Amino acid sequence: MAYDIRNFQQEVIERSYQVPVLVDFWAEWCGPCKMLGPVLERMAGQNDGQWVLAKVNTEQFPQIAGQYRVQSIPNVKLFIDGEAVDEFVGALPEPAIRQWLEKAIPAPQNENLMRAKALLQTGQTAQALPLLESVLREEPGNAGAALLLAQIYLLSDPEKALAYLQKIDEAAEEYQEVTNILPLAETLAQVKKGDLPAGKVREEFAAAIGALTEGRFENALQGLIAVLEKDRYYNEDASRKACIAIFKLLGEDHQLSRRYRPQFSGALYI
Repeated sequence: MAYDIRNFQQEVIERSYQVPVLVDFWAEWCGPCKMLGPVLERMAGQNDGQWVLAKVNTEQFPQIAGQYRVQSIPNVKLFIDGEAVDEFVGALPEPAIRQWLEKAIPAPQNENLMRAKALLQTGQTAQALPLLESVLREEPGNAGAALLLAQIYLLSDPEKALAYLQKIDEAAEEYQEVTNILPLAETLAQVKKGDLPAGKVREEFAAAIGALTEGRFENALQGLIAVLEKDRYYNEDASRKACIAIFKLLGEDHQLSRRYRPQFSGALYI
């Protein structure tokens, strides 16, 4: 597939009113350009039409490079509605490019995602669910929608929550949140299946997780900390991981987080 432009006005400016156009300013003599070019071309072939790639050889089109103040190459500029709205310089690795694109290109379903977030903040989960599901149908790679759905289903249907978490790419900005709640989702699914390992604290651990699934966060924290004090490494350190996940879910400023953080820390060093 050829990406080299012949008519900048038509292939970049006019096209950018229909779809975002990523313009790679490059030259044959530029080593970093030859490293970056194949990465951009591969990404362009895998992005489901969210943006298109155009390549501008600065040796062939010096006037265009000058017009857009290209002083160092490779220089990648994003055009939307006829304007260069963002750029980066240098041969970035693919994960960094993906993060840049996620921030630079407005997602078509962004409005629905924002509406869903607002509904969730006011406790209107039933109204937010269809919006989030619609976002994922239209944009299967939307990490924000997948994370919110995972959080919604975490306590009631942990296996479903795990399925949503697994949709989120490691390069996504939301992936840090995935690492925070993934161990808890796995533990909740394990308890739901009755698949806990034997041990003197098995029943206490199961009861604490049961309290969590019912939304009784204080009882869950009390039970998990008690388990930590008796058997620090039961179920591959699941009590510690679950406590950390609860603190993240509630927020570090939540009254329960402030109350039980010191007890949790103390239990780790008994």
